[in-house]
Amino acid sequence: MAPPPLTAARVRELLDKLAPARDQLVLIGGQALSLWAERYGDAPELRESGPHTSKVKGVGPIVSRTLLSYLPELGRLNRKQIAALAGLAPHNNDSGKRSGKRSIWGGRAEVRSVLYMAAVTAIRWNEVLTAFFRRLVAAGKPKKLSLTAVMRKLLIRLNAMMREHLQLTATTPTARLRTQVLGG
Repeated sequence: MAPPPLTAARVRELLDKLAPARDQLVLIGGQALSLWAERYGDAPELRESGPHTSKVKGVGPIVSRTLLSYLPELGRLNRKQIAALAGLAPHNNDSGKRSGKRSIWGGRAEVRSVLYMAAVTAIRWNEVLTAFFRRLVAAGKPKKLSLTAVMRKLLIRLNAMMREHLQLTATTPTARLRTQVLGG
């Protein structure tokens, strides 16, 4: 049996049916943001880092908070280590003389799923990542592989930005005093 035709009245009817679910999602999202603020609001490192990571097109508050929550090592590891930790580093599938296909696996699934959506958005709005994605596809790479490469490039860029931010904040007078007093 074929579904009924999609008319303006049918669209309004479907939107009316979805309104309670939309309201529930908005409520849950607000609760999640308030819990995050309650838990991390007093941590100056996270408070300073959040808006800084959101300067990249494709990275909004949800992506920023997820990365800071699930990947606290951001800015403290090199590009290979952070990619492996997020599960975006290619691993080989070799045995003996056979050289298998490289693939990503392991790592933190929450980070990878958020980076996926960020990469999809970044491909649309970030000129540098759009050109990178199109160049890979034009070279014959599959679109999913190219998207994964964009995810990795985005993560590495955020890691570098965070490292520079942490180094910059470590040179402020307050941070130098904290280092002298706490010895770390």
